Amino acid sequence: MLWQDRCTKCGDCVPVCPYRAISIDRNLSIDWGKCDLCGECIKVCHPKAIEMVGREISVEEVVREIEKDIVFYDESGGGATFSGGEPFFQPKFLEALLKECKKRYINTAVDTSGYVSKEILSGLSDYIDLFLYDLKIMDSEKHSKYTGVPNELILENLRELLKRGKRVNVRLPLIPKVNGDRKGIEKTGEFLASLPNLKGVNLLPYHNTWVNKFKRLSREWKPYITPPLSREKVEEVKSRLEKYGLEIKIGG
Repeated sequence: MLWQDRCTKCGDCVPVCPYRAISIDRNLSIDWGKCDLCGECIKVCHPKAIEMVGREISVEEVVREIEKDIVFYDESGGGATFSGGEPFFQPKFLEALLKECKKRYINTAVDTSGYVSKEILSGLSDYIDLFLYDLKIMDSEKHSKYTGVPNELILENLRELLKRGKRVNVRLPLIPKVNGDRKGIEKTGEFLASLPNLKGVNLLPYHNTWVNKFKRLSREWKPYITPPLSREKVEEVKSRLEKYGLEIKIGG
């Protein structure tokens, strides 16, 4: 991760890179295609403009961190939430964490896209108290265009979880020019209204906080920028969905 606002352009990182992935013109630049995350540049970067984000960690280490907040879980009725990325992409690790939480009577929640095999979902669902379940786009072709995968499995998994009586909170991100149109919202409302045991839906208005992350990754962000929906537009979507008998909240 590169923080341009911290960089003093001293150049100390350039000669230590064994892959010649770092250069300085007007700004420091890292060719992430050449970088293998060896960390040599970080050792000489005194202003900490270059940062390694993420590390390998054991189940035991994660559980120790979770246990620090047990007193708060006991008072609030909350628990540990596993998110990502997609936590189901590491099913064995997730399973071990969930089981350790259950041994300690800690409630568990998983924030998921729902794009996970039925076998994995079925095998882990008994250890999960709450699913925070993303529902992005109802049209499968459009879903593939924007996410890279179709949505049939996602919808089937959501139906199955609710059929089994699992506690599910559907989270609907509202993204201008992607899923905030009237037709898309109506299809979403019809689908959600057909589901059994659905307790509520959270509308998550799109925002631009991701832009700074793209900059730190030296990735081009301007082609993806779009202004957030107005408060009035979000309230309008909320009202449309409530007509289907759904309990809607704005925010996470």
